[in-house]
Amino acid sequence: MLSLKLVLAIVAAASVAGIGIGYYLRLIISLGKRGSMELQIRKMMLDAEEKAKGILEDAQQEATVKRDQFTNEMKEREQRVAQTEERLVSKEDLLDKRQTKLDSEQEIILRKTDEIAAAKEKVDHMQREQQEKLEKIADLTAEEAKHQLVKSVEKQYEADLESRLRKLEVSGNEKLEQRANDILVTAVHRLGNSVVGDVLATTVQLPNDDIKGKIIGKEGRNIRAFERATGVDVIVDDTPGTITLSSYDPVRRQIARIALENLILDGRIQPAKIEEQVKKAEEEINNLIRKKGAEAAYEAKVPNMDPKLLQILGRLYFRTSYGQNVLDHSVEVAHLAAMLAEELGADPAIARAGSLFHDIGKAVDHEVPGTHVEIGRRILQKFNVDERVIKAMQAHHEEYPYETPESMIVQVADAISGSRPGARRDSVENYIKRLEDLEAIANNETGVEKSFAISAGREVRVMVKPEAVTDLEARNIARNIADRIEKEMQYPGEIKISVIRETRVIEYAR
Repeated sequence: MLSLKLVLAIVAAASVAGIGIGYYLRLIISLGKRGSMELQIRKMMLDAEEKAKGILEDAQQEATVKRDQFTNEMKEREQRVAQTEERLVSKEDLLDKRQTKLDSEQEIILRKTDEIAAAKEKVDHMQREQQEKLEKIADLTAEEAKHQLVKSVEKQYEADLESRLRKLEVSGNEKLEQRANDILVTAVHRLGNSVVGDVLATTVQLPNDDIKGKIIGKEGRNIRAFERATGVDVIVDDTPGTITLSSYDPVRRQIARIALENLILDGRIQPAKIEEQVKKAEEEINNLIRKKGAEAAYEAKVPNMDPKLLQILGRLYFRTSYGQNVLDHSVEVAHLAAMLAEELGADPAIARAGSLFHDIGKAVDHEVPGTHVEIGRRILQKFNVDERVIKAMQAHHEEYPYETPESMIVQVADAISGSRPGARRDSVENYIKRLEDLEAIANNETGVEKSFAISAGREVRVMVKPEAVTDLEARNIARNIADRIEKEMQYPGEIKISVIRETRVIEYAR
């Protein structure tokens, strides 16, 4: 019994001792792990500090590089700005010198103009005094004397004059034909090159040569009616399968081409049908004009313009200036002006619009008096175009002062487009101007309905109003036109004036 208690006591003491030893060992192990974790944390902190220091140094180096790059860029930009300022200053100096020179020349011109006006006034005064003396002696004014004399001579010799004129026409036919052939050869020799041919003639392809007889008609009736309705020369030669339409006016030429092609397709070629097809062709050309105007505005990037204004612009498609198509030239000037405006800091939109419309007056300058610049200004004002656009276009020929930077840009772009090699041909423009002057002289006569310069300017065909002009007056009109052409124009060879007085009566049976 005693031994059992002893054993239990020993076991209990051993258990207490084991628990104490275990607790002590656990405490030692815990203290060792804690020291190891603190070392790891300290090491991580040191590594983080070194990494942060490296990042800071890299950031400082990168900032230094960026700062140096920015400094260099600022220096380069300052240099460019300084160079630009120097160029602008030099240009301003050059413009000031030119303006001073122009002012002095203008003063000289004004003085000479005043001197000429004074001399002219003196001559006019002397002429009036002489005329008054003659009227006082004759007891008739100059107009009264002229009217009485012409009326008396016409009444007395009307029949003789008509008979004599008919004889002269018959006897001179061969000479006129020979002279016309000589003039034709001379004109072909002087102007017979590919450029002029492309500008002044259009070729129409025929399905067969038998159609040529229908186009000519009985005794040439159809071809004469076609030429009278369109104002072009129809050349039917030995070239197989083709007919040539010749006219300096491209609108007439295109109308004639479309009308002739439609007549060939229809197969019925007669004077009434010819007039009908010519009217249809005119409508088709008007539609083409509207289309070309809209396309030009779109290509030149000039939006939101009145359709009627674009239709006037489209007429430039059929107008040339020294052989250069005016509509293509206007679009080209618009692109050049926009590039210049962007480089110089001006308004590209205003420069584009001013350039596109700078020659719009040429579309109607043969119908409206005045220079094409003045006509163009009135057209743009009528359609309420921005005043800045008008100022940009009106100075391109120096008729108006430069009021905006865009006005100078438009003039420079116009000069660039017109002066580049191969852009223009003076001979063609002068030739077309001569034909226009011939028609203008004929149209100024009283009683003239319309006129056409044909055969390369060797003939002027004039249609008069039969109810307003007699046969004798028609002869007088031809003579007056010939006299004015001789006095006012310079031309090689001879020019034939044909005055046509045709009476047509139409009635309808219903």
